[in-house]
Amino acid sequence: MVNTYRRRLLDDLLEADFPGLPAVLLVGPRGCGKTTTALRHARSVIRLDDPAQAQAFALDPDVYLAAQEPPTLIDEWQEVPETMAAIKRAVDTGSGGGRFLIAGSVRARRKGNSWPGTGRVTPIRMYGLTEGEIEGFKDGPSFVEAVFTRQPDASRDDETPDIFNLAARITRGGFPEALLMTERQRARWFSGYFDQLVHRDVAQLAEVRNPDRMAALLTAALATTSSLPSTATLAEAAQIDVRTAAVYLGLLEDLGIIVRLPAWHSNQLKRLVRAPKLHAADTGLAAAALRFDTASLMADGNLLGRFLESFAVMQLMPQAVVAAFPMRVSHLRDTNNKREIDVVLEGPAGAVVGIEIKAGTTVGSGDARHLAWLRDELGPKFRLGVVLHTGRDTFRIADRIWAMPISALWRPW
Repeated sequence: MVNTYRRRLLDDLLEADFPGLPAVLLVGPRGCGKTTTALRHARSVIRLDDPAQAQAFALDPDVYLAAQEPPTLIDEWQEVPETMAAIKRAVDTGSGGGRFLIAGSVRARRKGNSWPGTGRVTPIRMYGLTEGEIEGFKDGPSFVEAVFTRQPDASRDDETPDIFNLAARITRGGFPEALLMTERQRARWFSGYFDQLVHRDVAQLAEVRNPDRMAALLTAALATTSSLPSTATLAEAAQIDVRTAAVYLGLLEDLGIIVRLPAWHSNQLKRLVRAPKLHAADTGLAAAALRFDTASLMADGNLLGRFLESFAVMQLMPQAVVAAFPMRVSHLRDTNNKREIDVVLEGPAGAVVGIEIKAGTTVGSGDARHLAWLRDELGPKFRLGVVLHTGRDTFRIADRIWAMPISALWRPW
């Protein structure tokens, strides 16, 4: 069989850091590739979704774990309730790092009265495939690292995808299994994924009395991607009360289906909103849930712009997870709705990079006015401002502010 594995951003992180960490828990949406990636870093595997192996493991988890050759992958760990406590006991013996890779549901982290993994199990977030992972990595630092270390150079990328190609990538999404399917096949696959998510995966985390209302809330949330909908607005769309909607949104975030980008704040700036910005974690699933294919997405400029923003954000988030230095990813909007920046990256010593995402090939100073405002407010802490666009050219707009093709997120520059 031909090896179709696409190297993930997480592979480098696991190779560098896992040997020093006793246990790593990969968290992310079902089907994003957690188990497939973990298998590449494990010598032994315990599959707890196999009833026979789960039954044997449950008889004496401590002995079973001790008999494995590390690193050990424990897949679908939530199927045996005692699993995490046994991992805790094994870690507490102090036998060094690189011992356990854990994949499966987040259920016990939410349901348990006490979480035995604190201080022992390191959670690492995983997302669907980025375009860089799909195309294959190129030499050089990732976009989120490069923007903190250097200024761009004026250039033209004749291979950057045009807006039609980008729309096709948006509706394709980043789930590995759906990657090579036709658009029609993916539509069916996404339909099944959505149904299982609502009727099975969510039910594992909490009691959901009416799955149809959960489905309505999820659809409403995906329809508002790249915006700041209130919980009350989403609750009204789903015809449920606000408290229930808040619980459901938390479940969907735990499952990695939505991302709530926190609001950026600073002591230097006042009157900034504190509400998170909602993004679909996979634009392919969102487009399928809203019954948009590539052609219909291209026919709706507003929707295309918002989906392009979420698409860009979901290129940035996985890069931030594995960045060589701690990084905070957020958005900015003031309380008067006069200034808004799609993404704010905050790196070492409070250095800031602002990013705007535009569905258009023509970029002028007006598109960078909010970045210029942030630059003037922050002074030296403002490292770079970038307007990502759907054209091919990289060029300077103003001091420390550049226009760049959206493909710069995954191509070297």
